[in-house]
Amino acid sequence: MQKTDSVDEKYMRQALKLARRGLGKVSPNPMVGAVIVKKGRVIGQGFHRYFGGNHAEIDALEHAAENVAGATMYVTLEPCSHYGKTPPCADAVISKKLGKVVIGMVDPDARVSGRGLAKLKEAGIETVTGVLGPECRALNETYVKHRSTGLPFVTVKWAQTLDGRIATARGDSRWISCPESLKLAHRLRATHDAILVGAGTVIKDNPELTARLVRGRDPVRVVLDSRLRIPRDARVLTDQKAARTLVAATPAADKDRLSDLNAMGIEVLIVPADARDRVDLPALLKKLGEREISSLLVEGGGETITSFLRLKLADKLVVIIAPRIMGAGTDAVGELNITEVSKSLDLTFTRVYRSGEDLVAEGSPA
Repeated sequence: MQKTDSVDEKYMRQALKLARRGLGKVSPNPMVGAVIVKKGRVIGQGFHRYFGGNHAEIDALEHAAENVAGATMYVTLEPCSHYGKTPPCADAVISKKLGKVVIGMVDPDARVSGRGLAKLKEAGIETVTGVLGPECRALNETYVKHRSTGLPFVTVKWAQTLDGRIATARGDSRWISCPESLKLAHRLRATHDAILVGAGTVIKDNPELTARLVRGRDPVRVVLDSRLRIPRDARVLTDQKAARTLVAATPAADKDRLSDLNAMGIEVLIVPADARDRVDLPALLKKLGEREISSLLVEGGGETITSFLRLKLADKLVVIIAPRIMGAGTDAVGELNITEVSKSLDLTFTRVYRSGEDLVAEGSPA
């Protein structure tokens, strides 16, 4: 027998649907939706529309069609209790005399966690927590990771042939995937705070790393360039007003090139070197997290992809598989120092779907 949703789950699903409308617009804040119900009727609904704008609870209250006193609010995330860019939502809920608040998940932010809930209870408002909790956490997986660890949520994405190649033996890689998949890649860029590639990709392909094919913001562009090898006329170094670029280098980077980039208005992050005298990736992620970059899209090339997988820094993989066989060429993933099948990097497929002629496999490391 198919399980039917409870009343609470029904309205929480509606709140989740509203919350998703903030995708790519509210980071580093979470996506949040709110629905106000009175006597079995929805009398107000809202969501967090853009960073710095009203939170979902306030948006719903302002769009209520009638007095909300005694009504129930369904909200995907615990109402905040502190002053940020906007006043505390818990205070607004209390002042409007709502009778009950149903919450999807407690906020992982230490400034909020449990405090908004406690404030509502102290005011005599009935509260319920954990309704569709896993779905609410999945919606804000980047926010949860950043607020819990201080590090960005890392998505590693690449396009490959069926036999695992990202370029021919001569280095040609345009275009392995179909136009629909290229648009998908740009959509991923628009929904991440930052995008990262290695210096080799910039030197070889000279990409812009912007979200040109979809509506939405351009991510911050991050280039791994330990010795500052990328040319000054690289596309990622142009038009910093449209899309900002950070170049990550080690203390051994050429000082003259460092001065040149600074003179161009390019910020260079000096990051400790790892055992191979390259940018230490965990240290870089910490620096990015401190800059409120809560989600990072890693696009390549193969050496960079391999490094993130070897160090187990990926939270999610998005692999576009084109219906082509190339034979000899550049591997998508290089040496991971795995000698036994039982020690492979195990994944859980979360979604597999078509994108034009291609297949897309999404997964998370076990």
